[in-house]
Amino acid sequence: MEANPKMIQVTRGVERLSVLGVAILGGLSLSACATKEYVDQRIDEVNTHISAVDAKATAADQKADQALSAAQSAQAGVAQANQRIDSLTATVNSLQQAPPPRSPRG
Repeated sequence: MEANPKMIQVTRGVERLSVLGVAILGGLSLSACATKEYVDQRIDEVNTHISAVDAKATAADQKADQALSAAQSAQAGVAQANQRIDSLTATVNSLQQAPPPRSPRG
């Protein structure tokens, strides 16, 4: 029994497609799955980044607290200066309302 050449070509084509299909499916199945180690590594990277951002936020918060403290201290100093100005204003006003000094006789 002699094999038909067209039948051989069809059989080889099907074999090639089968092998190609298996290779493609194998490649896709490998690329679609993330291993536990890969996920853990990515989570570690994200956690490291979060820690760095948290440290920067903490430093910024401390600087903001220092700035607030300095502003409150400056505000207290301004209030004290305003009290002094108010007391001096009263003194100046009383001096301006006093009669001019008299020239000595004699």
